[in-house]
Amino acid sequence: MRILAFSDLHRNGDLAREILRASEDADVVIGAGDFATKGIGHEDTLSVLKELAAPTVFVAGNHDVLASLRASFDDRANIHVLHGEAVRIGQIDFFGLGFEIPAGADEPWNQRMEEADAAVHLKKCPPRAVLVTHSPPYGVADIQRDGTHVGSRTIRDAVRDSAPRLHLCGHIHHAWGTCGIIGNCSVHNLGPSLNWFTVT
Repeated sequence: MRILAFSDLHRNGDLAREILRASEDADVVIGAGDFATKGIGHEDTLSVLKELAAPTVFVAGNHDVLASLRASFDDRANIHVLHGEAVRIGQIDFFGLGFEIPAGADEPWNQRMEEADAAVHLKKCPPRAVLVTHSPPYGVADIQRDGTHVGSRTIRDAVRDSAPRLHLCGHIHHAWGTCGIIGNCSVHNLGPSLNWFTVT
């Protein structure tokens, strides 16, 4: 299965159109959150991505309104907006969890979740799934400009315990394009670019 994945478009319609063109060669498309910016402008990207024909998995970022994201695709059976849920595509499970974890800035637009709440959702992640979260796990692909790790310990533990075949995330801009390993699972902070993966 060939996966095309990205995160953090932040209203970049041009890149959304590039993703749409590239998706013709993908078996699955994954978007790991932040289609909008500070809760506005989601239509700049989602109006383009609505035309995706391949099976697609999206999660909401901390800049996204989950209800708006789901409403944008309520008439598209191939596009799955996951938040604490799994979907099977082919013979592979995909599990998604959005928002900022752990909860950060207390801004009206910032969609965030405490570690304990995230743990409840992540317990439902099937083993050997492709795990898609907006936030990265603590210690991998999560380094800020000041050198500190700001990822989620709960996500790190879920990767260790459920042993996904692949973990895709975004959120931390300084860590875009970085990757690492937890157990036998490869973790990738995607960023606003075209990233290709093959899973079996």
